[in-house]
Amino acid sequence: MRPSHRDFDRRSFLRATAGATVAVGAVTLAGAVPAAAADAEPNHGAGALSIPRDRISIQLYSIRDKVSSLGFAVVFEELSRMGFTEVEFAGYTQSTAILGRQITVPEIRRLLDDNGLKAVGSHVGINALRTDLQRQLDIAEALGMPHIGTANAPSSLNTVDGYRAAAAEFNTWGAEASARGLKLYQHNHAGEFALATDQPEVRLYDVFLEHTDPRHVYLELDVYWAYVGQYRWPGFDPAAYVRRFPDRYPLFHMKDGATNAENANGYDIVEFGAGDLPWQRFIHSIGPRGTHVGVWEQDTAPNALPNPPGSLGAAERSYQALSALLD
Repeated sequence: MRPSHRDFDRRSFLRATAGATVAVGAVTLAGAVPAAAADAEPNHGAGALSIPRDRISIQLYSIRDKVSSLGFAVVFEELSRMGFTEVEFAGYTQSTAILGRQITVPEIRRLLDDNGLKAVGSHVGINALRTDLQRQLDIAEALGMPHIGTANAPSSLNTVDGYRAAAAEFNTWGAEASARGLKLYQHNHAGEFALATDQPEVRLYDVFLEHTDPRHVYLELDVYWAYVGQYRWPGFDPAAYVRRFPDRYPLFHMKDGATNAENANGYDIVEFGAGDLPWQRFIHSIGPRGTHVGVWEQDTAPNALPNPPGSLGAAERSYQALSALLD
């Protein structure tokens, strides 16, 4: 069931990727750490890292253009060659022109197995959790993934009561996922770290964390968006959440950002290793407890040049920078 490579010149891809590996690796992450990193607490040795180097994953949203146009077969082959071992889904479709029909979930599972990849999780819409939870759990089981989650905010009501109600909803879904041997997770953006509109001394993320059941509801910390939240609503340390609740964070989104005072978020999303988020400080200050699978994501990767390889080139360069960080 492998599609034709007529639209994908592998040799051109490899040449372009090799030529574009450029200085991203040279912009070493150690060099990007601000002086404040010296004050990080606690500071563990490299051997104590709780993000395993041999489980670097990718959120397929980062290469959504290639998944759509080239299909899962070509994409999985390339990701495996690069060194990725796990993938996080952002949908289960590709162009129908590839097979003359839509790919099926069992076919996706077979392609994962053929390329030595595992599914680590999936982002589905929060409405799918409300209205289609059992089918989503069926898909997760079929793909062999241990986690399933959403990247939607828990609630559109930025009040304490709104987030308490959302926590109760997640507790119900999480218990159903647990009954199937799966872990339900919520992936943050910046808004979850805002202060409640009705109680401005209370951070919304804290309400959600306090009122969700740790046996059934987990969190995927998007580190980039957490630092954006810190920039916009200061007063917290992203790493401190993980230090305090290491077992609640099975997954991280490892996305890099470059400081930009003209951006309301404080940072622009860039390839991993090309930014100046304090990654060295973060990975050492989260502590050695728990295991947190690092999932690379770059929302802007489909715009990466040269193209080809485009987003696949960004994926390869970012994998190399992540691997060096976790070495």
